[in-house]
Amino acid sequence: MSTALTAATVPAVPVFSAHNVTKVYHMGEVDIHALRGVDLELLEGELVVLLGPSGSGKSTLLNILGGLDVPSGGTVRYRDMELTHEGDAGLTRYRRRHVGFVFQFYNLIPSLTARENVALVTEIATNPMKPEEALALVGLERRMDHFPAQLSGGEQQRVAIARAISKRPQVLLCDEPTGALDVHTGIVVLEVIQRINQELGTTTAVITHNAVISKMADRVVSISDGRVVGVHRNDVKLPANQLEW
Repeated sequence: MSTALTAATVPAVPVFSAHNVTKVYHMGEVDIHALRGVDLELLEGELVVLLGPSGSGKSTLLNILGGLDVPSGGTVRYRDMELTHEGDAGLTRYRRRHVGFVFQFYNLIPSLTARENVALVTEIATNPMKPEEALALVGLERRMDHFPAQLSGGEQQRVAIARAISKRPQVLLCDEPTGALDVHTGIVVLEVIQRINQELGTTTAVITHNAVISKMADRVVSISDGRVVGVHRNDVKLPANQLEW
């Protein structure tokens, strides 16, 4: 019996609205056009996959949505906040209060335990989970006092996810979260991301070049050469544990 999930009926409330976003990097006398007029909305509570090949502009777009970078042109709004009008201090507050990041590499501090790595975030957040609660959500309640070197790659990535969600972000932005993992371990990490989206209602964007992962999304945004070249909604989305590649 199929256990495919009917795609959630997501209220059409934009969390992000990007209009005609461009990004140009100046490399000596050469201009690199990373984004070429992107229009995009991410909706409340949905899980979106941003799909495209390496160099297509996916990470640049995610970094702009997350306030890690600024566009060369166009506008980006997060709810009622015009991100393109914020300075460094405003973007820092925005990231700290609203956004959780998960990257391909885990960026854990080797000398700290899993619990202590998560506590780095909870100690500066406004209304955080306890580190133990965040680690339990990703299935690491028995590994809290282990150091990164004592954890597998998948476990380290799950610590990174726990750290990202521990401040109760409204948005979770994941840049190739399975890129450094084997298939089995990657699926475990995707299960955690899907669970966070469903149980906490966190608006989630996942960057990948792997088209199979798009089957777990509410919507798939295809990106090529700095442009959005297609958007489609999955009428049925698969649980992460049914993905195969």
